[in-house]
Amino acid sequence: MAEPDRTAAATGVVCAAEVGEALRSGLPVVALESTIISHGLPRPANLAVARELEALVRDGGACPATIAVLDGVARVGLADAQLERVAEDASMRKLGFRDLAPSLATRASGATTVSATAFLASRCGIRVFGTGGLGGVHRGYRDSFDESADLALLSRTRVTVVSTGVKSILDIAATLQRLETLNVTVVGYRTRTFPAFYVHSSGFDLDWTLETPEQVARTMLAQDALGGPESALLVANPVPREHELDPALHDAVLAEALESAARDGVSGQAITPYLLDFMARGTGGASLAANLAAVRANVSLATEIACAYARAARRA
Repeated sequence: MAEPDRTAAATGVVCAAEVGEALRSGLPVVALESTIISHGLPRPANLAVARELEALVRDGGACPATIAVLDGVARVGLADAQLERVAEDASMRKLGFRDLAPSLATRASGATTVSATAFLASRCGIRVFGTGGLGGVHRGYRDSFDESADLALLSRTRVTVVSTGVKSILDIAATLQRLETLNVTVVGYRTRTFPAFYVHSSGFDLDWTLETPEQVARTMLAQDALGGPESALLVANPVPREHELDPALHDAVLAEALESAARDGVSGQAITPYLLDFMARGTGGASLAANLAAVRANVSLATEIACAYARAARRA
């Protein structure tokens, strides 16, 4: 990868030269988060997956922009050595949007979550972001008031996020209600029900279904034309049925995971990684396989959407 474009260095955000050139030329770019690399997958498989996701974007005709903060600089697009560092450095912090300013001020390094990645992508003019599952409203919200920052951030950030719905460890019904309240548009991609991360369907109906990347691109252009709040478009793309986790196994292991978390007093930021790790161990790695299948499918679809949007924007 070429040396980074440092024109934005004063703001603490540096767009890699390849990404910057693609954006200036109106070429498709797909943002990728880095938390899945540093905190979501075991080593050394995480680095191989990070490279694979970037290759999926390139093979699909777009430019990948993996995002992370390194030594106090928010980098949109990473060189391979930087990707290795994110994958291999066990001290890499987990950074949401709220953590960006102090991480830049203290020259910290960290991997970006959905909220931080979406913000930095939008800050640089990237419209499409492919990821796994979003955060949302946690079970027991009435007692803990635990809600992911992803939701509020997406309510004020114009980016199209392709995900497998939200993590199934969450309260999906409450999360969908919050997305509606926050005016985040949710569409199903070739599905009429909202996905449940490891499982193809949560059983909750969606109001809108889009069938092609071109329909998604036209929806993005309609958002631009309408104006109004700079909210996101969430494209819910179910995990392929042949790769989904057996729903009965999912429900049984999740129930055990929730009981274990309650016994151990796990809460706050620690609850999601705790539950996901429990799910991986309790399903013999099947949940991790479903997660990877979903991420690959989401990044591939995000690439198709980015290409369709770039074509549509040139014609508009």
